[in-house]
Order: sequence, then C-alpha cells, then structure tokens
Amino acid sequence: MLTFLAANLGNIIVLAVLLLAVVLIIISIIRDRKNGKSSCGCSCAHCPSAGMCHKNEGNGKVRIDKAG
Repeated sequence: MLTFLAANLGNIIVLAVLLLAVVLIIISIIRDRKNGKSSCGCSCAHCPSAGMCHKNEGNGKVRIDKAG
C-alpha cells in the first residue's frame, strides 16, 4: 500500500486539488442560485430564455396587504 502511495503521490495531489476546485465551484453556484443571481450576469432584454430564468417576476399578480 505504501509503495502504491509513494509511486502515485503526484497524481493523488493533483486529483485532490482538482476535486477541491470542483467542490468549491459547485458550492459557489448553489450559493448564487439561493441568492437569486443570474448565471449569465447580463440583461435579459434579448435573451430567448428570459422566461425560464425569471418565472416569478412580472407575472401580473397584485399583492394585497391586510391592514391590521
């Protein structure tokens, strides 16, 4: 087992760094989605997928607050 680790130490380190980078990218994407950030970062004026990104915005519903 030790000979395998010694022979492949460089590959194991590179794999660990790449795995850490992928995990951090996924965490960043999840946080951005929870905070409502768009994936493209530009305006939706001419985007054909604007309806998919902003389903709840501009749906014409009026919110009525009850005065208590």
